[in-house]
Amino acid sequence: MRCRIAWWICILCAVAQAGDTRLKVSGDKILRNDRIVKLIGLRCSNALISDATTNDLIDALDLYRAYGLNTVSVFLMGSRFGDVKGYLPDGSLNPVYSERLERVLKATDERGFIAIVGCLYWSTSRAREDLSAWTQHDAERAIGNTAQWLAQRNFTHVILDPDNEGMAVKAEGWQVASLIDAAKQTNPDLLVANNTHQNPPNEDLNMHFGRHEEGKPWLDSEATPAKAPGGYWGRYSKQTHQADPEFYNYSRIGRYTAEMKADQLKRTRDELARFSGHILASTWLQCGPAEGVHGPFTKPGGRSNLGSNQDEQAPWNREIDMIHSEAGILWWLEFVRDTYK
Repeated sequence: MRCRIAWWICILCAVAQAGDTRLKVSGDKILRNDRIVKLIGLRCSNALISDATTNDLIDALDLYRAYGLNTVSVFLMGSRFGDVKGYLPDGSLNPVYSERLERVLKATDERGFIAIVGCLYWSTSRAREDLSAWTQHDAERAIGNTAQWLAQRNFTHVILDPDNEGMAVKAEGWQVASLIDAAKQTNPDLLVANNTHQNPPNEDLNMHFGRHEEGKPWLDSEATPAKAPGGYWGRYSKQTHQADPEFYNYSRIGRYTAEMKADQLKRTRDELARFSGHILASTWLQCGPAEGVHGPFTKPGGRSNLGSNQDEQAPWNREIDMIHSEAGILWWLEFVRDTYK
């Protein structure tokens, strides 16, 4: 009987806490319910590819929280090998993907997570092929519709990223300040980030490509190790794709050398000490389902004990298009749990 009562108390607490997260910025700090928060989490850019991948992320949230995470990022467009078409040509949200996003945001809200929602993002994917005629005005309408959609559903635990890595700004010459204004006009209380090199004055915070500015928060929304042979987002993770345009996925998925792991842990410590957050970006979490891989993967996987950069015969560099049994991000999750939880 006591266990049954305790179970109901837990359920009631969870319901009472749902929707209670309020985000704002004060100086160079992000506040959650008026308390300073450091964002620690995972970039899950392909979470909306299918109902199955959406369910996988939702199912993993309690485990992530047990490791001390409080943030995930998801995207309405992209990812590189995901082809998520979150917008229709008229700038409205594609209901297939907005329904999945809504389920993710409800689940994160109920667990007290912060969610970063990315809008424009296509890279090498086919995500934008139906939007080729878009102008700046069309992009503004899409961002405004996204912000309004969030307001209508009372998702107050969200940070909006209008243009991931400034891809639209770079490709089209659009102005991110106008995209931010479009979001603010329909949802004034929404935190809107800048992730481009333009650094407009109307952003609430900067992330990744946005420069560190005195008096504004900054967080690394796409944290990767610097010591990957050939660069983590370069030859290391795209070797086969670069050599064979028909290959449509990452190479060395979820593999880290000893040097890469050490660098990632150092960056985690440094960025959480100096800035407002560290969001791990990994091919483990962002790979697509193509080439028989069946990703993206939300389970922690292995500790990636795959040898040194200096040993090109080590497992990190063999059969690079296979999923290695040691691949994964468990090593980083355990570090976060042991250091910050």
